[in-house]
Amino acid sequence: MAGNSSYQKKTMAAKQHLLIISIALLISFCQCDPDTLQDFCIAELKNQPFINGFPCKSPKDVTSDDFFFAGLAQEKDTDNILGSNLTAGNVLSFPGLNTLSMSMNRVDFAPGGINPPHSHPRAAELVFVMRGCLLVGFVATDGKFFSKTLKAGEVFVIPKGLIHFQYNVGKKTATAITSFNSQLPGVVIAANTLFGSTPEIPTGVLTKAFRVDDKLINEIKSKFGN
Repeated sequence: MAGNSSYQKKTMAAKQHLLIISIALLISFCQCDPDTLQDFCIAELKNQPFINGFPCKSPKDVTSDDFFFAGLAQEKDTDNILGSNLTAGNVLSFPGLNTLSMSMNRVDFAPGGINPPHSHPRAAELVFVMRGCLLVGFVATDGKFFSKTLKAGEVFVIPKGLIHFQYNVGKKTATAITSFNSQLPGVVIAANTLFGSTPEIPTGVLTKAFRVDDKLINEIKSKFGN
């Protein structure tokens, strides 16, 4: 009897281990992007994406130009309040990226220019400095700040969804190429979101959150169109 009891316990433990492994595998499969079922799916941008991505252009209409994008080749004017300008290379400007889980931006900076604190809800980001000197940093969910001053040829990674920025700390213009593991990473600019939303966030919410008075919050809102 004792032998049977020991065998039953071992059998039950083995079944429990198998169940745990199965659940873990199921979760891991649910967290990754599915494999594509065709060589490519050039986005048909005229149709709105009611699915998780854009409908595919007919393969018979695809040409080599659908896999080409020259938008990142040109430097942009940085004569603005931020001293920076971004050229987006996501699926909206480069339809060939549809279903490929990748995109790339170019950011040009004047001396002292900044790509202000923001986050990408759908992607991690890799920052590659082409020229100049950039301070790049992000804040983790526990409030810890991580940063590095990058020179040309150096790289810094931003984990998915975390608030981050790039700031030109050099005396010359700077350029960064940022790449993402999403065809459309999305962007939430902290200041614009808090002080320029439509409809606007109630002033009372912001005064309590920032521990300041209504006058200051309303003054900041006025700079963002509210």
